[in-house]
Amino acid sequence: KKDEIDLIDLNTLKENGSNGHMDKNVRPAVTNLIPTKASDLNVSASAPSSFKQGVGEKHQKHDESKMCKFLTRASYGFIMIGSIFGVIYSGHFYICVFVALCQIMLFRELVTVRYNAYFHIIQENIPLFRTTQWLWFFTAVFYTYSDFVVEIIKSNTGLHYLLKQAEILGPLSFAFYAMTFVTTIATMQIGHIGFQLNQLSWTIVVLCLTVGQMKYIMHNVYNGLIWFTLPAGLVVANDTFAYFAGMTCGRKFIRKPFISLSPNKTWEGFIGGAIGTLIFGWYGSRYMASLTWLTCPTNEFSLIPDSLSCELDPIFYDAKYKFSPQVFEILPGFLVRMIPGIVELCSIRSKDILGGASHVEMPSSATVSRVLSGLNFENCVSGEKSHIHHHFELALVNVLPVQFHALALGLFASLVAPFGGFLASGIKRAYGLKDFNSIIPGHGGVMDRLDCQFLMALYTWVHYNAFIRMGTISVPKMLYIYNLLSESEQAEFLDRVTKLNIKP
Repeated sequence: KKDEIDLIDLNTLKENGSNGHMDKNVRPAVTNLIPTKASDLNVSASAPSSFKQGVGEKHQKHDESKMCKFLTRASYGFIMIGSIFGVIYSGHFYICVFVALCQIMLFRELVTVRYNAYFHIIQENIPLFRTTQWLWFFTAVFYTYSDFVVEIIKSNTGLHYLLKQAEILGPLSFAFYAMTFVTTIATMQIGHIGFQLNQLSWTIVVLCLTVGQMKYIMHNVYNGLIWFTLPAGLVVANDTFAYFAGMTCGRKFIRKPFISLSPNKTWEGFIGGAIGTLIFGWYGSRYMASLTWLTCPTNEFSLIPDSLSCELDPIFYDAKYKFSPQVFEILPGFLVRMIPGIVELCSIRSKDILGGASHVEMPSSATVSRVLSGLNFENCVSGEKSHIHHHFELALVNVLPVQFHALALGLFASLVAPFGGFLASGIKRAYGLKDFNSIIPGHGGVMDRLDCQFLMALYTWVHYNAFIRMGTISVPKMLYIYNLLSESEQAEFLDRVTKLNIKP
């Protein structure tokens, strides 16, 4: 026997033994000596010293490699965070440029997946394959950005002189679409049409991910940088908290796999990430609300950033919230009493006039309003027999409404946005990839870092328009629409506006 054993040679030896290429008397003894799994590599005290030393060196090198990867990942993570803070400080215009560059790299990484997989077919049989893919990307981006530019021009009276030039952007977008469509069909080859249609479908899916879902991210930026910074921070927070929760508690409480597309994800990481994200959203949003640079919207394209001042939206001012008592009726009493700031109100027993017995005073229909306002109740005193529990109340003071919006965004970032990452994991698994690229050491490609941000950006725009800014009409837009009216329509409009200001 040799003191040093090569595991690869042992596996080969065992395979040969099991296939009958070894003496029958020797085979059982040898195969029993060969480790079959990682747990069999535990070295006993009777093992040769050189063997124990070799295994120990391998474990030491593995631990060093793991630590080195963690340090690389952490250091470049801090570099990325610092770079993003620098971009945010630079201003709205440069953030849009940064987003555009990210979209270009994202599209490139995703279309390259299938290009590399079918390079042998594409290179020899499909003309202008990469050209048509980038034409589709350029057309989609041109339409998205031109629509955003026109929206900003309409909302800024100082830019209304550009409306004539902006009107041509729509026809140009359609012209680019028509040219790209014709080029795509003209380059189809007999015998490869099915393959080309599959590739076209993949290109359109990639455009939906990288352009469609990020169509309104520019609107989020100009609605106030908090609607760009907060959602992005929530996704990063969820990823970070889920990583540490999974590392420390993974599969210790729930052994069932979380999702097959990403076997390393655990229920503990998913739940821990959600809790950490909600906490970050609650306190982080309050801090961001104190910075006018983040809360003030703008409608100017400025290359040199300047301080912002505006009339803040009411969601950035302190408010008082009183929860309905019915909310706490569905929860056990002992859990409700653990909520910070909760108040338990009781009704008071009084002597019955006729029988002298005690009874609970029940409010009549005439005093319902008084009962609901709490005038007939007092704070419960523990041990006081005359106090009978009636309901719980909770009032929050000095709370910003934006903090509740942050909780809604945090729930989405925790429960829905991670599935964008699972989709990315499924794509990599389907094509045998570890990462989409190696442009960011320790992190992979841009897609590996931003896979959860697409859906989050889209939800932020939906949430903002549904619950924060219900209407999109402003004075500059009204002036723009007024100028589009004919003279008779303008006169009618002014006449009706005048009548609205006349009090009856």
